[in-house]
Amino acid sequence: MVLDSRSGNSRSEPRVNHLLLVGDDLDVLALLKKFLEQHGYRVDVATDGASLWQAMQRQQPDLVILDVMLPGESGLVLCQRLRNEHSVAVIMLTAMGELSDRVVGLELGADDYLTKPFDARELLARVRAVLRRTGEVSSVLNDKPRPTLEFAGWQLDVTRRELRSPDRIMIPLSGGEFELLLVFAEHPRRVLSRQQLLDMTRGEAFEAFDRSIDVQVSRLRRKLEGDVSGSPMIRTVRNSGYLFTPSVLVKR
Repeated sequence: MVLDSRSGNSRSEPRVNHLLLVGDDLDVLALLKKFLEQHGYRVDVATDGASLWQAMQRQQPDLVILDVMLPGESGLVLCQRLRNEHSVAVIMLTAMGELSDRVVGLELGADDYLTKPFDARELLARVRAVLRRTGEVSSVLNDKPRPTLEFAGWQLDVTRRELRSPDRIMIPLSGGEFELLLVFAEHPRRVLSRQQLLDMTRGEAFEAFDRSIDVQVSRLRRKLEGDVSGSPMIRTVRNSGYLFTPSVLVKR
């Protein structure tokens, strides 16, 4: 990890109330905390699962930056519990070359990942991008209500970022899953390549783990289709990408 004070502090950068850093290296936590605070974020730290849950009880953060390697419960286990119990964005920190950790982290609902060692400026860019995608820094949404998208009996409330099944059951989505479903619903019956989906959901030219889109699509399929056989809502188009098959009705 490289910390560079030359990146400075910009008055025009978006601010967020609360980030939570979770890792077991106190020196690294202290450096990252100072760096992120210099860029307008309020930052708390936790060193293991127990202190993570204590911090969550005090106040839920806007984003958790979670190291996979932790004493006691691993970051992957903690990520799964965070996704099941809280509506909070998660960035996973994984060891260089541990591809399986990245895949599992995305499967468990992480919104992004970063491999170590990393430049702190890249972490800052990913923090901004994830918060922008998940809508934690989005006063524009309060000024202009956005619609509800209906497809095959499902309802996607764009303002509340909520998905309801035909039985009106709330289906939990990670930030990345919501953004991917929104892109599909806004471009129905159109083949979208992996790169197009990556560009439209991330909004940043990151050096991407290309298969992350496949992982997110797989998770969405399970939530939308379950074990029911029949015509899939998200169809794979060989050598081209994915196609969202239902027609979509916009209700304002």
